[in-house]
Amino acid sequence: MKAAATLKKYLKPIVGIVGLAVVIAWSGGFLAKKVKPAKLEVLPGLALPADAETIELKEENMPVRVEVVGTTASEEKINLSARIPAYVREVLASAGDRVKKGQTLLTLDDRDIRQKLAAAEAQLVQAKTEFERAQQLFDKQATTDQALTAARSMFTAAQAQVEEVKVMLTYAQVESPIDGVVTDRRIEAGDLANPGMLLLAVYDPARMRLEAPVPVRLIDRLALGQEVEVALERPARVVKGTVAEIVSEVESASRTQLVKVHLDGVNGDVLPGTFGRLWVAAEPRAGLFVPASAVVQIGQLTYVQEARDGRALRRLVKTGPAHDGRVEILSGLRAGNQIVVNPVREE
Repeated sequence: MKAAATLKKYLKPIVGIVGLAVVIAWSGGFLAKKVKPAKLEVLPGLALPADAETIELKEENMPVRVEVVGTTASEEKINLSARIPAYVREVLASAGDRVKKGQTLLTLDDRDIRQKLAAAEAQLVQAKTEFERAQQLFDKQATTDQALTAARSMFTAAQAQVEEVKVMLTYAQVESPIDGVVTDRRIEAGDLANPGMLLLAVYDPARMRLEAPVPVRLIDRLALGQEVEVALERPARVVKGTVAEIVSEVESASRTQLVKVHLDGVNGDVLPGTFGRLWVAAEPRAGLFVPASAVVQIGQLTYVQEARDGRALRRLVKTGPAHDGRVEILSGLRAGNQIVVNPVREE
């Protein structure tokens, strides 16, 4: 009985230890069948659909267009300045207003001129009276021919003085010389306008041009009357243009010549100073080109998908300018690569 009690006392701890050892061995995989380590094969890229369209890259000569940055300006911009010293009475137009030819844009204080006109007219009346009196006396042979000539001269001078003051009176009203848009307003009511001082400027929005400094090496590619393409920033579109002027002076610092291109089809929606690009054709050169649809942009990364062994593999590339729906590949690919025209969507 004593032996049985002793066995029962130590049986539970022994069973517990054995059970714990079994659990540890099972958790560690010691009781499972051993599998030898091997390399898991993972296919690169994405599965290429059976109907995926691909093209083979080939080196080809393509026309090269060089981008020249320029800005727009009106072909007719007129600066309006004061012709007499006077205070501004009223400004009738603001920058951005559309005005008609002959429309009054501002008026100057003309009180001094009107006083001069009244004095000149009074002198004219007196000179006319003296001339008529001298004419009557001369007809009666009561005065000399010299006296008549002097009276006639005074009358003519008085007439000229009145006309001169009347012309000065018109200077008190500044009118628009063309149909256009007001810009560069530099004066307010109450300011003193001095002769030659810029008051306003008016430009014709229907006659715009792009002024671009073209490198000397490309000048021979342009000629007067030549049709070119211009890409505008605002509104964002490409318009046709005609080379209207090539300034015959080289800017020594940049080695460029200013080229002025008349913009066709502009309807007043292009503002002066708008950023634009002039495309100048250069010597053709060999290059690799892919459809624009094949190029994918993610952040700062640009890539295409190469078709190989039924898979679409991502290839990082560096691209050049796009033209006619195609993009030049500068690096990352070579002739003979098969490119997916419409990249497989990556989930």
